[in-house]
Amino acid sequence: MIEVSHLTKQFKKKKVLHDLNLSVEGGMVGLIGPNGAGKTTFMRMLAAVSKPSSGDIIVNGYSIQKEASSVRKEIGYLPQHFQLYPQLTASEFLDYTGQLKQDRDYDHEMEKNRLLDALNLRSQQNQKIKTFSNGMKQRLGIAQALYGEPSLMIFDEPSAGLDPEERLRFRNIMADVSSRRTVILSTHIVEDIESSCDTLIVLNKGEILFIGTPFDLQCKGNGLIWEFDLEDDDWNQLAGLQMTLTKRKANGLHCRAISPVAPFDFAEAVNPTLEEGYMALIGRDGT
Repeated sequence: MIEVSHLTKQFKKKKVLHDLNLSVEGGMVGLIGPNGAGKTTFMRMLAAVSKPSSGDIIVNGYSIQKEASSVRKEIGYLPQHFQLYPQLTASEFLDYTGQLKQDRDYDHEMEKNRLLDALNLRSQQNQKIKTFSNGMKQRLGIAQALYGEPSLMIFDEPSAGLDPEERLRFRNIMADVSSRRTVILSTHIVEDIESSCDTLIVLNKGEILFIGTPFDLQCKGNGLIWEFDLEDDDWNQLAGLQMTLTKRKANGLHCRAISPVAPFDFAEAVNPTLEEGYMALIGRDGT
C-alpha cells in the first residue's frame, strides 16, 4: 500500500513536483508523461533515494520522511541510469545483490538461478559485465530489482536498450509479479503500459493530470481523432496540426491527427488509440 500526501520537491527556486496526492493499493501502475514532467524525481523519492521538500510517502506503513531505511527494505529499484560493476560477472553481481538484501528470507542460490533463467542470462552468467551489451546490462539491472520479490518494485524506463523479444519477456515477468506485488513502471513506450498496467498516472509539469484505467485515458481522445488521405503535393497542409500518424502510400499520405474540429472536409472521425488519448490530454494541458 502506497499513500502519497501533499508531496512537493523543490530544487533551489524551481518547484519540480507540486502537492501530489495519490493512493496505490497493488498491481501494475504505469507512470507516463513528457520529458521534464517530474517522473524520475517522483520515483527517486518513492525509492527513498531522495527526500521530499514537503509532504510524505507512506509505503506499507513506513514514512519516507522518518523511516527511509525501513522503506528501502520494502522495495526493488531500477533507476533510469543504473551503474554496474564491470569487473564482476553476472553471477557475482547477483551474489553481491544477495548480500545487500540479506534481510529477505530467500535461498540465495535458488533465487539467483531463478532470475538468471527469467532474464535469459544463464548462458552469460560467468561473463564479465564489461563485455555485456546494453540490453544484457539492462536485464541484469531488472534482475537485481526483482531479487527476493520485494513488496514494491520501481522501474524507471526499464525497456531502454531491450529488443522486442526482450521487451515481451519483461512484460510477461511483470504481469506475473504484479499479481502478487505492487509494480510502478515509468516508460515512454506505450505498448509496455497498454498491455500490462491496470492503472495509469499521467504526470505533467510536476502535477498529476490523470489517474485511471488505460481505457479511461484512451477515451480522452474521443471526438478529437481524425483520419484522412492527402496527395504528396499537399504536405504543407499538415502545418499546425497535431499529427499522430503520417504513413506513406503509393499515391500519397495516410494521416491521423488530433483536432477539436475536422481539419479537412473529407477527414473522418475515428476511435482513439491509447497513445492518442494520452497526447490529447497532454495537448490540452498546454504543452
